Amino acid sequence: MKPVIGIAPLYDSGKESYWMLPGYMKGLEDAGGIPVMLPLTGEQETLRQLAAQLDGFVLTGGPDVEPPVYGEEKKDTCGETCVMRDEMEQILLPEILKADKPVLGICRGIQIMNAALGGTLYQDIPTEYPTETEHHQQSPYDRSVHEVIVEKDSLLWKITGKKTISVNSCHHQAIRDLAPGLEAAARSADGLVESVYMKGKRFFLGVQWHPEFSYITSQDSRAIFAGFVQACGMEL
Repeated sequence: MKPVIGIAPLYDSGKESYWMLPGYMKGLEDAGGIPVMLPLTGEQETLRQLAAQLDGFVLTGGPDVEPPVYGEEKKDTCGETCVMRDEMEQILLPEILKADKPVLGICRGIQIMNAALGGTLYQDIPTEYPTETEHHQQSPYDRSVHEVIVEKDSLLWKITGKKTISVNSCHHQAIRDLAPGLEAAARSADGLVESVYMKGKRFFLGVQWHPEFSYITSQDSRAIFAGFVQACGMEL
C-alpha cells in the first residue's frame, strides 16, 4: 500500500481559508505517496491521533515563525506570522518524534523544526546577516540561484550522493542557533544553515529551499521526495 502523508495546511488570513500549492501534492504523488492536507488545529488529542495513524508528515512553507517561539520579541523586520500554525506544529512535532514517523520540513518547515526544538532564527537576513548570496529570488521558482555544501554522511548526503547541490531560494529568515539534537546537513557559501537532520530517527530532514517548485526540473528535489516517501512506506 502507498504511504499516506499529512501536509501542514497553508493559511490565507485575508480569506480565512486553507489552501495548498500543487507542487507539494504532485511531488509526493510522483514519488509514490498519497498526500492529504491536515486540519489547522491546536487540539492535542487530534494531533496525537494523526501522528499515530499517518505514515509521515510534511511541514510546509508559509509565514514567518512568531519570535516568542524561540524566545525573542518581534522586530519590525519580521514578516506576517500565523500563530495557529506555530501552535499546531509545536504540538505535532513532538508527537511525530515520539512515534518516530518520517518528517520533511520545507522553508518555514525547517525553521519551525529548529525553533520548536529549542533553536533560534534570524528574523530578517538582510538586516541581521548581510550576504551576497541570493536568498530571496524572484519567479520562476523552479530555477536554481545558489549552491549548498552538503555535509558528508548526513541524511542529505545519503539521499543525493553529492557534495554540492544547486537550489532555489525564497526566504528572509534562517536558522541562527541549531536546536539541541539537530545537525547541519548543508550550508550555503555564506555559512547559513540550509538543511538539518536528526540522527537516530527514521527520517528527519529540513531544507530551506523549495523542492515543491523544482521537483520537475531538479533530480535532487525528486530524490528528496523519493527518499522521504520511501521512509514513510517502511514498516516500524
